Amino acid sequence: MRGPPPTARAVALEALGRIEEGAYANLVVPAVLDECRLAERDRGFVTELVYGVTRQRRACDWLVDRFVLRPLDPAVRDVLRLGAYQLVFLGTPPHAAVSATVAEAPPRARGLVNAVLRRVASAGAPTDAGWPDDGTRLSYPDWIVSHLRRDLGPDTADVTLAQMNIAPGVTTRPDGYMQDLASQWVAAHVGVEAGDRVVDLCAAPGGKATWMAGSADALVVALDARPSRARLVHEAAGRLGCQRLVTMVADGRRPPLPAGWADRVLVDAPCSGLGVLRRRPDARWRVDPGDVAVLAGLQRQLLDSAATLARPGGTVTYSVCTLTAEETTAVDAWLAEAHPDLEPLPAPGPPWKPVGRGARLLPQTAGTDGMFVWSGRRAR
Repeated sequence: MRGPPPTARAVALEALGRIEEGAYANLVVPAVLDECRLAERDRGFVTELVYGVTRQRRACDWLVDRFVLRPLDPAVRDVLRLGAYQLVFLGTPPHAAVSATVAEAPPRARGLVNAVLRRVASAGAPTDAGWPDDGTRLSYPDWIVSHLRRDLGPDTADVTLAQMNIAPGVTTRPDGYMQDLASQWVAAHVGVEAGDRVVDLCAAPGGKATWMAGSADALVVALDARPSRARLVHEAAGRLGCQRLVTMVADGRRPPLPAGWADRVLVDAPCSGLGVLRRRPDARWRVDPGDVAVLAGLQRQLLDSAATLARPGGTVTYSVCTLTAEETTAVDAWLAEAHPDLEPLPAPGPPWKPVGRGARLLPQTAGTDGMFVWSGRRAR
């Protein structure tokens, strides 16, 4: 006989444990929900708990650690984070948050969890000045806070970071594909026309490639270096009926296409992802400061390839879902020197704001992901 279904909090704790072991939140949450029998409302609660606790991990740890006098094992720490998140960020009534969370704690630790969460509840939500530092208050690694403050300015960066702690809504295209508006606007900015030969050098998971294939009678060649990622593009094209989208497993730095073949090339490059942290809650804890320089080098290599692949009179569009200067304006400055034959095209207008020769979209401007985009035309 099957037992009762697990509670939403128990399912959330299972997901949080897997994330601590290295799994990705966007893959774990659907997986654990498929494994259990929960009502739709409880499924939504699981998603809120997992994504919220993951975003606010640093803040939750500080809320708890004030009242803990010994090291905590991962399972107990996850339970305490879950309780602290409900009490301070969700505003769950203390009697409900504490009792329901204690019930999911390992039996040996229930006394500790009960005592600590009751003290968190009594202390209440700190004022801005009550947090020990801005990195803890905003719940990001210190290097991300300092990096974006340097690149965007302190006030803008803090608003950006706070905005990325708010869960995003779901945007669905007319064809049924779920894609943030910022990504749709980038795909539209490529300017695909009927008869074009288009190359998307880093196409997975396929949102921009399928958008371009569906926007005009054009041939779109979508590349990705990893077979599993290329398969995502192929499957998306099949679901959406994109008959003129060809998927290739290939490194965008060495595309299996002749020089000058493409009318339009999109380099939606791998990046640090610091513009999409609202939708990828665990990414802030995975990216290291050294990754930015490594990725900027890869982005330049991909643009070298794109410049060769575009025909005279063809266009190259560069986009990244990050906000660091190294991956946006610095790449733009490098392009001006390395590829003077790529003449910049007008940047998109509002809600985008000009920066360098391209444009930047901040998450707080239109409730989208953060993006940078630049386009240029190869001299004839």
